[in-house]
Amino acid sequence: MRTAKLGKLDVGRIGLGAMGMSHGYGGGSDDNESIRTIHRAVDLGVTLIDTAEVYGPYVNEELVGRALPGRRDQVVLATKFGLISHTGRGAGRPDSSPDSIRTAVEGSLKRLGTDHIDLYYQHRVDPDTPIEDTMGALADLVQQGKIRYVGLSEAWAGTIRRAHAVHPVTALQSEYSIWTRDQDELLPVLRELGIGLVPYSPLGRGFLTGALRTPADLEKLDDSDFRKNHPRFTGENFQRNLRIADQVQQIADQIGATPAQVALAWVLAQGDDIVPIPGTKRVSRVEENTAADAVRLTAEQVAALTALPPAEGGHHTDDQMKLIER
Repeated sequence: MRTAKLGKLDVGRIGLGAMGMSHGYGGGSDDNESIRTIHRAVDLGVTLIDTAEVYGPYVNEELVGRALPGRRDQVVLATKFGLISHTGRGAGRPDSSPDSIRTAVEGSLKRLGTDHIDLYYQHRVDPDTPIEDTMGALADLVQQGKIRYVGLSEAWAGTIRRAHAVHPVTALQSEYSIWTRDQDELLPVLRELGIGLVPYSPLGRGFLTGALRTPADLEKLDDSDFRKNHPRFTGENFQRNLRIADQVQQIADQIGATPAQVALAWVLAQGDDIVPIPGTKRVSRVEENTAADAVRLTAEQVAALTALPPAEGGHHTDDQMKLIER
Protein backbone atom coordinates (compact mmCIF):
# COMPACT_ATOMS: atom_id res chain seq x y z
CA MET A 1 0.00 0.00 0.00
CA ARG A 2 1.07 3.56 -0.68
CA THR A 3 1.84 5.70 2.34
CA ALA A 4 0.77 9.19 3.31
CA LYS A 5 1.80 11.84 5.80
CA LEU A 6 -0.38 13.19 8.56
CA GLY A 7 1.75 16.08 9.70
CA LYS A 8 5.05 14.31 10.43
CA LEU A 9 3.40 10.93 10.95
CA ASP A 10 3.78 8.31 8.21
CA VAL A 11 0.84 5.93 7.77
CA GLY A 12 -0.64 3.58 5.21
CA ARG A 13 -2.81 5.37 2.67
CA ILE A 14 -5.99 3.67 3.94
CA GLY A 15 -6.66 3.08 7.64
CA LEU A 16 -9.20 1.03 9.57
CA GLY A 17 -11.99 2.34 11.75
CA ALA A 18 -12.75 -0.16 14.50
CA MET A 19 -15.91 1.43 15.92
CA GLY A 20 -18.40 -0.80 14.12
CA MET A 21 -16.80 -3.91 15.55
CA SER A 22 -18.55 -3.23 18.83
CA HIS A 23 -20.61 -0.06 18.57
CA GLY A 24 -23.21 1.72 16.48
CA TYR A 25 -24.19 -0.62 13.68
CA GLY A 26 -25.98 -3.38 15.57
CA GLY A 27 -26.20 -6.93 14.34
CA GLY A 28 -24.14 -8.34 17.18
CA SER A 29 -20.39 -8.68 17.30
CA ASP A 30 -17.93 -11.45 16.62
CA ASP A 31 -14.76 -10.51 18.41
CA ASN A 32 -12.75 -13.31 16.82
CA GLU A 33 -13.70 -12.16 13.32
CA SER A 34 -12.97 -8.57 14.29
CA ILE A 35 -9.51 -9.49 15.50
CA ARG A 36 -8.90 -11.45 12.30
CA THR A 37 -10.00 -8.34 10.39
CA ILE A 38 -7.48 -6.16 12.21
CA HIS A 39 -4.73 -8.69 11.57
CA ARG A 40 -5.64 -8.98 7.88
CA ALA A 41 -5.66 -5.20 7.55
CA VAL A 42 -2.15 -4.99 8.95
CA ASP A 43 -1.02 -7.78 6.61
CA LEU A 44 -2.33 -5.70 3.69
CA GLY A 45 -0.40 -2.58 4.68
CA VAL A 46 -2.92 -0.78 6.88
CA THR A 47 -1.14 0.90 9.78
CA LEU A 48 -3.61 3.46 11.18
CA ILE A 49 -6.09 1.72 13.50
CA ASP A 50 -8.75 4.00 15.01
CA THR A 51 -10.86 3.55 18.14
CA ALA A 52 -12.19 5.68 21.03
CA GLU A 53 -13.01 5.29 24.70
CA VAL A 54 -16.68 6.14 24.04
CA TYR A 55 -17.16 3.25 21.61
CA GLY A 56 -19.05 0.75 23.72
CA PRO A 57 -18.07 2.55 25.93
CA TYR A 58 -14.61 1.12 26.50
CA VAL A 59 -15.13 -2.31 24.94
CA ASN A 60 -13.85 -1.30 21.51
CA GLU A 61 -10.51 -0.22 22.96
CA GLU A 62 -10.34 -3.52 24.83
CA LEU A 63 -11.03 -5.40 21.59
CA VAL A 64 -8.31 -3.53 19.70
CA GLY A 65 -5.96 -4.15 22.61
CA ARG A 66 -6.55 -7.91 22.34
CA ALA A 67 -5.60 -7.75 18.66
CA LEU A 68 -2.29 -5.96 19.23
CA PRO A 69 0.08 -8.51 20.84
CA GLY A 70 2.74 -9.30 18.28
CA ARG A 71 1.49 -6.49 16.01
CA ARG A 72 1.94 -3.35 18.11
CA ASP A 73 5.09 -2.16 16.35
CA GLN A 74 3.31 -2.43 12.97
CA VAL A 75 0.42 -0.19 14.00
CA VAL A 76 -0.15 3.53 14.37
CA LEU A 77 -2.68 3.37 17.17
CA ALA A 78 -5.23 6.16 17.43
CA THR A 79 -7.89 6.69 20.07
CA LYS A 80 -10.03 9.56 21.29
CA PHE A 81 -11.07 11.22 24.54
CA GLY A 82 -13.54 13.89 25.51
CA LEU A 83 -17.05 12.48 25.07
CA ILE A 84 -16.89 10.81 28.47
CA SER A 85 -16.44 13.06 31.48
CA HIS A 86 -14.07 11.77 34.16
CA THR A 87 -14.72 14.77 36.42
CA GLY A 88 -18.43 14.28 37.01
CA ARG A 89 -19.94 16.58 34.40
CA GLY A 90 -22.55 13.98 33.55
CA ALA A 91 -23.68 12.17 30.44
CA GLY A 92 -23.83 14.11 27.20
CA ARG A 93 -21.43 16.86 28.27
CA PRO A 94 -18.03 16.86 26.54
CA ASP A 95 -15.08 17.08 28.90
CA SER A 96 -11.60 17.96 27.70
CA SER A 97 -10.47 19.47 30.97
CA PRO A 98 -6.89 18.59 31.94
CA ASP A 99 -8.05 16.48 34.89
CA SER A 100 -10.41 14.46 32.70
CA ILE A 101 -7.73 13.97 30.05
CA ARG A 102 -5.25 12.66 32.58
CA THR A 103 -7.77 10.07 33.78
CA ALA A 104 -8.88 9.20 30.25
CA VAL A 105 -5.41 8.49 28.91
CA GLU A 106 -4.57 6.10 31.72
CA GLY A 107 -7.74 4.13 31.05
CA SER A 108 -7.07 3.98 27.32
CA LEU A 109 -3.48 2.87 27.81
CA LYS A 110 -4.62 0.04 30.09
CA ARG A 111 -7.42 -1.14 27.80
CA LEU A 112 -5.20 -1.00 24.73
CA GLY A 113 -2.40 -2.84 26.52
CA THR A 114 0.25 -0.37 25.47
CA ASP A 115 2.60 2.15 27.04
CA HIS A 116 1.88 4.88 24.49
CA ILE A 117 -0.81 6.05 22.09
CA ASP A 118 0.47 7.15 18.70
CA LEU A 119 -2.31 9.62 17.85
CA TYR A 120 -4.59 10.96 20.58
CA TYR A 121 -7.63 12.94 19.42
CA GLN A 122 -9.97 15.29 21.19
CA HIS A 123 -13.22 13.63 20.08
CA ARG A 124 -15.30 16.82 20.07
CA VAL A 125 -14.51 20.39 21.03
CA ASP A 126 -15.39 21.12 24.66
CA PRO A 127 -17.13 24.51 24.89
CA ASP A 128 -16.43 24.68 28.63
CA THR A 129 -12.66 24.22 28.44
CA PRO A 130 -10.41 26.60 26.51
CA ILE A 131 -8.63 24.70 23.75
CA GLU A 132 -5.35 26.14 25.04
CA ASP A 133 -5.85 24.32 28.36
CA THR A 134 -6.67 21.07 26.55
CA MET A 135 -3.62 21.33 24.31
CA GLY A 136 -1.40 22.19 27.26
CA ALA A 137 -2.43 18.97 28.98
CA LEU A 138 -1.84 17.00 25.78
CA ALA A 139 1.58 18.59 25.33
CA ASP A 140 2.44 17.37 28.84
CA LEU A 141 1.43 13.84 27.85
CA VAL A 142 3.69 14.04 24.81
CA GLN A 143 6.56 15.09 27.08
CA GLN A 144 5.80 12.14 29.36
CA GLY A 145 5.86 9.74 26.41
CA LYS A 146 2.26 8.60 26.92
CA ILE A 147 1.16 9.94 23.56
CA ARG A 148 3.17 10.77 20.43
CA TYR A 149 0.95 13.03 18.34
CA VAL A 150 -2.17 15.11 18.94
CA GLY A 151 -5.32 15.24 16.83
CA LEU A 152 -8.65 17.03 16.82
CA SER A 153 -12.01 15.78 15.60
CA GLU A 154 -14.78 17.91 14.09
CA ALA A 155 -13.09 21.18 15.03
CA TRP A 156 -13.25 24.24 12.81
CA ALA A 157 -10.64 26.74 11.64
CA GLY A 158 -10.48 29.07 14.64
CA THR A 159 -10.11 26.26 17.16
CA ILE A 160 -7.59 24.47 14.97
CA ARG A 161 -5.41 27.57 14.71
CA ARG A 162 -5.56 28.23 18.45
CA ALA A 163 -4.74 24.60 19.24
CA HIS A 164 -1.87 24.45 16.77
CA ALA A 165 -0.34 27.58 18.30
CA VAL A 166 0.05 25.71 21.62
CA HIS A 167 1.23 22.35 20.27
CA PRO A 168 1.37 20.93 16.73
CA VAL A 169 -1.85 19.28 15.59
CA THR A 170 -1.06 16.27 13.42
CA ALA A 171 -4.48 15.36 12.07
CA LEU A 172 -8.08 16.44 11.95
CA GLN A 173 -10.61 13.61 11.94
CA SER A 174 -13.91 14.54 10.35
CA GLU A 175 -16.63 13.03 8.23
CA TYR A 176 -15.64 13.48 4.59
CA SER A 177 -16.79 11.61 1.50
CA ILE A 178 -18.48 12.06 -1.86
CA TRP A 179 -21.67 13.02 -0.03
CA THR A 180 -20.18 14.96 2.94
CA ARG A 181 -18.07 17.81 1.62
CA ASP A 182 -17.87 20.43 4.40
CA GLN A 183 -14.14 19.88 4.77
CA ASP A 184 -13.45 21.19 1.26
CA GLU A 185 -13.70 24.63 2.86
CA LEU A 186 -11.28 23.69 5.62
CA LEU A 187 -8.60 21.86 3.61
CA PRO A 188 -6.67 25.06 2.71
CA VAL A 189 -6.29 25.83 6.43
CA LEU A 190 -5.12 22.31 7.19
CA ARG A 191 -2.57 22.44 4.38
CA GLU A 192 -1.32 25.85 5.44
CA LEU A 193 -0.61 24.41 8.91
CA GLY A 194 0.68 21.02 7.73
CA ILE A 195 -2.20 19.06 9.27
CA GLY A 196 -3.54 15.88 7.66
CA LEU A 197 -7.21 14.96 7.24
CA VAL A 198 -8.54 11.60 8.43
CA PRO A 199 -12.04 11.07 6.98
CA TYR A 200 -14.37 8.84 8.92
CA SER A 201 -17.42 7.33 7.18
CA PRO A 202 -15.80 7.68 3.73
CA LEU A 203 -18.33 5.13 2.45
CA GLY A 204 -21.31 7.16 3.64
CA ARG A 205 -22.02 4.69 6.45
CA GLY A 206 -22.46 2.00 3.80
CA PHE A 207 -24.91 3.96 1.63
CA LEU A 208 -22.34 4.66 -1.11
CA THR A 209 -21.58 0.94 -1.41
CA GLY A 210 -25.08 0.20 -2.69
CA ALA A 211 -25.81 -2.07 0.26
CA LEU A 212 -29.00 -0.17 1.08
CA ARG A 213 -31.28 0.45 -1.90
CA THR A 214 -34.81 0.32 -0.54
CA PRO A 215 -36.66 1.11 2.70
CA ALA A 216 -37.03 -2.66 3.07
CA ASP A 217 -33.23 -2.96 3.24
CA LEU A 218 -33.25 -0.44 6.07
CA GLU A 219 -36.00 -2.30 7.92
CA LYS A 220 -33.84 -5.43 7.94
CA LEU A 221 -31.17 -3.69 9.99
CA ASP A 222 -30.90 -4.47 13.68
CA ASP A 223 -32.96 -2.10 15.84
CA SER A 224 -29.75 -0.91 17.52
CA ASP A 225 -28.28 0.20 14.16
CA PHE A 226 -28.24 4.00 14.33
CA ARG A 227 -28.82 4.31 10.58
CA LYS A 228 -32.49 3.47 11.11
CA ASN A 229 -32.91 6.98 12.54
CA HIS A 230 -30.19 8.78 10.60
CA PRO A 231 -31.42 11.85 8.67
CA ARG A 232 -29.89 10.71 5.39
CA PHE A 233 -31.41 7.24 5.58
CA THR A 234 -34.99 8.18 6.37
CA GLY A 235 -38.03 9.48 4.49
CA GLU A 236 -37.61 11.36 1.24
CA ASN A 237 -33.90 11.90 1.91
CA PHE A 238 -33.27 8.20 1.38
CA GLN A 239 -34.82 8.23 -2.07
CA ARG A 240 -33.14 11.47 -3.12
CA ASN A 241 -29.72 10.27 -2.01
CA LEU A 242 -29.95 7.18 -4.20
CA ARG A 243 -28.89 9.35 -7.16
CA ILE A 244 -25.48 9.71 -5.51
CA ALA A 245 -25.13 5.96 -4.99
CA ASP A 246 -26.28 5.41 -8.58
CA GLN A 247 -23.45 7.56 -9.96
CA VAL A 248 -20.89 5.74 -7.83
CA GLN A 249 -22.24 2.41 -9.12
CA GLN A 250 -22.09 3.62 -12.71
CA ILE A 251 -18.42 4.50 -12.46
CA ALA A 252 -17.69 1.25 -10.64
CA ASP A 253 -19.23 -0.64 -13.56
CA GLN A 254 -17.11 1.34 -16.01
CA ILE A 255 -13.79 0.44 -14.39
CA GLY A 256 -14.54 -3.02 -12.99
CA ALA A 257 -14.35 -1.99 -9.34
CA THR A 258 -16.84 -2.08 -6.49
CA PRO A 259 -18.76 1.03 -5.41
CA ALA A 260 -16.86 1.02 -2.10
CA GLN A 261 -13.56 1.11 -3.98
CA VAL A 262 -14.74 4.00 -6.15
CA ALA A 263 -15.89 5.97 -3.10
CA LEU A 264 -12.52 5.46 -1.44
CA ALA A 265 -10.59 6.21 -4.63
CA TRP A 266 -12.39 9.56 -4.85
CA VAL A 267 -11.29 10.43 -1.31
CA LEU A 268 -7.71 9.38 -2.05
CA ALA A 269 -7.73 11.53 -5.19
CA GLN A 270 -8.28 14.63 -3.06
CA GLY A 271 -4.70 14.69 -1.80
CA ASP A 272 -1.74 12.79 -0.40
CA ASP A 273 -2.43 14.19 3.06
CA ILE A 274 -5.84 12.52 3.37
CA VAL A 275 -6.13 9.06 4.97
CA PRO A 276 -9.65 7.60 5.10
CA ILE A 277 -10.54 5.10 7.82
CA PRO A 278 -13.38 2.95 6.44
CA GLY A 279 -14.88 0.83 9.17
CA THR A 280 -15.65 -2.86 8.96
CA LYS A 281 -15.71 -5.95 11.12
CA ARG A 282 -15.22 -8.49 8.33
CA VAL A 283 -12.08 -9.76 6.64
CA SER A 284 -13.71 -9.75 3.21
CA ARG A 285 -14.60 -6.07 3.50
CA VAL A 286 -11.16 -4.99 4.66
CA GLU A 287 -9.71 -6.81 1.65
CA GLU A 288 -12.13 -4.99 -0.63
CA ASN A 289 -11.48 -1.61 0.96
CA THR A 290 -7.70 -1.80 0.95
CA ALA A 291 -7.74 -2.80 -2.72
CA ALA A 292 -9.05 0.70 -3.43
CA ASP A 293 -5.44 1.86 -3.12
CA ALA A 294 -4.85 0.41 -6.59
CA VAL A 295 -7.94 2.01 -8.16
CA ARG A 296 -7.19 5.08 -10.28
CA LEU A 297 -10.05 7.27 -11.39
CA THR A 298 -9.70 9.47 -14.46
CA ALA A 299 -9.89 13.22 -14.07
CA GLU A 300 -13.31 13.09 -15.72
CA GLN A 301 -14.56 10.48 -13.26
CA VAL A 302 -13.28 12.44 -10.28
CA ALA A 303 -14.96 15.57 -11.66
CA ALA A 304 -18.27 13.75 -12.18
CA LEU A 305 -18.29 12.52 -8.59
CA THR A 306 -17.22 15.91 -7.25
CA ALA A 307 -20.06 17.60 -9.14
CA LEU A 308 -22.73 15.45 -7.52
CA PRO A 309 -25.23 17.38 -5.39
CA PRO A 310 -24.73 17.25 -1.63
CA ALA A 311 -26.58 14.62 0.30
CA GLU A 312 -30.01 15.44 1.63
CA GLY A 313 -30.18 15.47 5.43
CA GLY A 314 -27.61 16.21 8.11
CA HIS A 315 -24.67 13.89 8.52
CA HIS A 316 -25.61 13.40 12.17
CA THR A 317 -28.76 13.77 14.23
CA ASP A 318 -29.64 17.26 15.45
CA ASP A 319 -28.30 16.55 18.94
CA GLN A 320 -25.02 15.20 17.58
CA MET A 321 -24.63 18.16 15.23
CA LYS A 322 -24.58 20.49 18.25
CA LEU A 323 -21.17 19.00 19.12
CA ILE A 324 -19.68 19.73 15.69
CA GLU A 325 -18.00 23.09 15.21
CA ARG A 326 -18.66 25.34 12.24
